[in-house]
Amino acid sequence: MSRVHIIAEAGSNYNGSVDLARQLNAAAAAAAADSVKYQIIYPEGLYRPGQYAYGHYDIAEVWKIRQSGVLDDDAWRAVAADAAARGITFSASVFDTRGLDLLCELNPPYLKIASCDLNNLRFLREVAQRGLPMVVSTGMSTLGDIERAVATLAAEGIEGERLVLLHCVSAYPAPLGTTNLAFLATLRAAFGTAVGFSDHTTGDIAACAAVALGATWLEKHFTTDRTLDGFDHKHAHEPDQLAAYVAAVREMEASLVPRIAKIGPAEAYTRQRARRGVYAVRALPAGHCVTEDDLLIVRPESPIAADRADELIGMRLKAPLGAHEPYAWEGLEHG
Repeated sequence: MSRVHIIAEAGSNYNGSVDLARQLNAAAAAAAADSVKYQIIYPEGLYRPGQYAYGHYDIAEVWKIRQSGVLDDDAWRAVAADAAARGITFSASVFDTRGLDLLCELNPPYLKIASCDLNNLRFLREVAQRGLPMVVSTGMSTLGDIERAVATLAAEGIEGERLVLLHCVSAYPAPLGTTNLAFLATLRAAFGTAVGFSDHTTGDIAACAAVALGATWLEKHFTTDRTLDGFDHKHAHEPDQLAAYVAAVREMEASLVPRIAKIGPAEAYTRQRARRGVYAVRALPAGHCVTEDDLLIVRPESPIAADRADELIGMRLKAPLGAHEPYAWEGLEHG
């Protein structure tokens, strides 16, 4: 199986601060994630101006928070350079042409499309025309929505190994029971792309299950401090949790690697004491013809395994055998 690519999703949790972004880079690198990914958001490229209903949010406050999080181009260059210096790959979700232009300048290995833009076909075409592999989240989408997006990208040459579809439940946080991880198989069968999971749960279980079901990409929100102000901090992992998350996924990967030998050293050690062997019930003389009543099948393992006990019946002892001593093939002969 392919090694799982774990995206440490910094999102907008840098709060408009290069110093905080550097801390996020450090945490992602320390956790041994494969890449750190931000959201390059310019409010005017994402939101309609003016006052209007916006769910339970005050749109004016949303604009204010987003505007406070904007970094200039040189700041983003500094963040990307810092990630490179720490040995971790840098990328971002982009939401408009301005962000796309900047990200492409920073030479990312992939471009990320958030779930909100899966049906933004004009923007998908624009991003695809940059020619880089794309990672696309599929939250809030029907299978038909995904089909249209995939067809749009395929027409621009983004298909097969150049496209990753992330199954996503756009709830923050997403309860474990709502994750619908079986949909990973649907995505893989329907589109033949790499599939992954954008994980909005609060733990590691869903990620490990997703890997067992064939996900080769994972995305997990993280922060330096869950008490900070902002949209995503409170449901994100803190650095120690992110490190544990990555470690759990790697252990799950290791458990899925096919092995020629089913029994490893640790299990072989347990088997020696936990499996039963075949012993003499009582002291038996040389020449004795073994009967069923002569067999004691107890722990630990012995030279003759329990599943071969029936083969001893009718055989003769070449030499005396003491009570509770193990039978051995070299001490037996056919009568």
